[in-house]
Amino acid sequence: MDEMERVEVSTLTVAYRDIGPTGEMRASAYVIHAEEAVRHFWRYRPPLEDEPVYSPTKLEIRLHQPLRFEDEVRMIVQVDKIGGKSVGFEVAMEKDGQTMAEVDLTWTARNGEGGDPVALPEDIRDWLYRYVR
Repeated sequence: MDEMERVEVSTLTVAYRDIGPTGEMRASAYVIHAEEAVRHFWRYRPPLEDEPVYSPTKLEIRLHQPLRFEDEVRMIVQVDKIGGKSVGFEVAMEKDGQTMAEVDLTWTARNGEGGDPVALPEDIRDWLYRYVR
């Protein structure tokens, strides 16, 4: 399979709107693009009836080198933990083979009515284990 056909890999070109006054990508843009990478990955999960909703409950960013306007970035999503009710993702942002930033996101499964945390469905857990690093 071609590298760019992998479900856990996506790309972006840093847009001008993401750049702050210092010429570097704004911190909020790292979060937005990491969430987009996870959403890209997530759309390949197995279809389920009555699937819970998933919402972010934790976020951490580690910036190693700043990204700048028109940088070509490769984003790789890895599952770094699977809990009873949550899943942790790490999104590595690479430029020219060097890790520029890492964004950790935790999503919690919730029921659609009251928003209470619920167990991750087994089919989702089984699928996620294929991407644990």
